[in-house]
Amino acid sequence: MSRRTPSLRVVRGAESTATLGAGHAAELSRPRTRTLVVASGKGGVGKSNLSANLALALAERGARVLLVDGDLAQANLDLLLGVHPRWDISHVLKGERTLDEALVSVVPGVLLVPAASGAPDLADLDDLRRETFLRTIGAVEPAPDLVIIDTASGASRQTTALCRVGHETLVVTTPEMPAFSDAYALVKLLHQQGLARAPRILVSMATSEEEAEETSHHLRLVARRFLRVELECLGQVPFDAAVPRAVRQQEPVLHAFPESAASRAYRALAARYWKGPATGPQPDEAPLSEMKPLRLEA
Repeated sequence: MSRRTPSLRVVRGAESTATLGAGHAAELSRPRTRTLVVASGKGGVGKSNLSANLALALAERGARVLLVDGDLAQANLDLLLGVHPRWDISHVLKGERTLDEALVSVVPGVLLVPAASGAPDLADLDDLRRETFLRTIGAVEPAPDLVIIDTASGASRQTTALCRVGHETLVVTTPEMPAFSDAYALVKLLHQQGLARAPRILVSMATSEEEAEETSHHLRLVARRFLRVELECLGQVPFDAAVPRAVRQQEPVLHAFPESAASRAYRALAARYWKGPATGPQPDEAPLSEMKPLRLEA
């Protein structure tokens, strides 16, 4: 089925939407598809691996996922997924290609919006270009069941802006104190900026369930005490040597090592987001016949 996605061109901050012309992406409505934004206070915590493998695990369950590399200036999802885009978001922003042309089919059910590599001018889009970019993504047809945006690490203005447009934000941390501290700082900043719904958290690279529980408990306790915010923990992805091995192979761990502990964790997380009919290996859970489709809550 063909998709009609309006092209996107660079717009200067002084240019109003009234001058863009009929049919420009800025004239489209905001995307209605449920959007999960994955963020982290610092790099190296497994955020992008989670985004990529969660998208694949959701596709195994029958969901149609639009995976967006939200680190627009420093692409990495294409490397983790082992795909080689001909075009990326920089070509779309320049008006050289449409989003349709830049989209990459990773597996049946997963489309990737690839970012650029080494494009510092995309690291901090102005509000109008960011809005136009988001609305163009919302115009992808057929509409996906879920959009996952993998943001740049840290608490940049672009990252927090993407978090605010999502229906849900998932903040990834590890048990290490620097990651824990930066995760709390990101949660605090999003709270100060008026994020409509408190972020959920996920602990990555834990050496045991006890360590993951202790980390999430501490983070929830600090947020409750100082921010009066209740955080929900969605679980953990254990430390697994299969993950860096898969990265070196430029293959998602879900495919390279489908029975690894990390792969099982990604599938368990996907089961919490989507209760549709599964087509691939799944974690132990209730029979699929007893499940109903589950969308993210607004």
